[in-house]
Amino acid sequence: MELIFVHGALVRDGVWWWRPTGELLEQRTGIRSRALALPSCGETTPGEAAGGLVADAAALRRELDTLDEAIVVGHSYGGTVIAEAGRHPAVSHLVYVSSYLSEIGQAQAAIMGDEPDPVAVGDAGDGLLQIAGYDAASFGQRFLQDADARTQQEAFSRVTAQAAGAFVTPTTAAGWVDVDSSYLVCTEDRSTTVGLQREHARRATRSADLPTGHHPFITRPDLVVEQIEALLAG
Repeated sequence: MELIFVHGALVRDGVWWWRPTGELLEQRTGIRSRALALPSCGETTPGEAAGGLVADAAALRRELDTLDEAIVVGHSYGGTVIAEAGRHPAVSHLVYVSSYLSEIGQAQAAIMGDEPDPVAVGDAGDGLLQIAGYDAASFGQRFLQDADARTQQEAFSRVTAQAAGAFVTPTTAAGWVDVDSSYLVCTEDRSTTVGLQREHARRATRSADLPTGHHPFITRPDLVVEQIEALLAG
């Protein structure tokens, strides 16, 4: 058993985002984890970036092909990647953190379209998008208000441009259908509304509320590990 973490949109370096939870998870359960490098965020080869969501899903399938059994954790946009990757025989459980269990034909931009205060993005050129109007302080207050200033700065340094195709490409599969899944609702999230989270949580097998902002795997790794331990206990 291993765990694959799929990070959210417009950032890079999933290893950094997942490390606090990954290290604690291995200490408590012995389960090792890895973070998926997303092509659309420029984390693989330049030629793959333009593939957007399709390239990200293909990267996840390649990782799963190397494993006999895996838990897959999708954060925010990562849930759309899981959907597009489709059903894979290695997947034993899916965990969604402030994320989306997208239906076939839904694009990321459409899912977020009705949010009252969507994250502002702008054209970064060459078919890329980037967040707009944020500095380290305002980014921290929106996405990591429950973290210290140093962690907020570290997070902001990992903001990156991402292929527009990650946001506008409709999914062609729903990899969460008929798969055991858990949804972690972040009740103090200032990025994704609790209402949207609960809408998607209803599609999961089970859900739990965490009193955190958008990134509990950084700010409260103990709570995330507790939920993974609970699903392992069955």
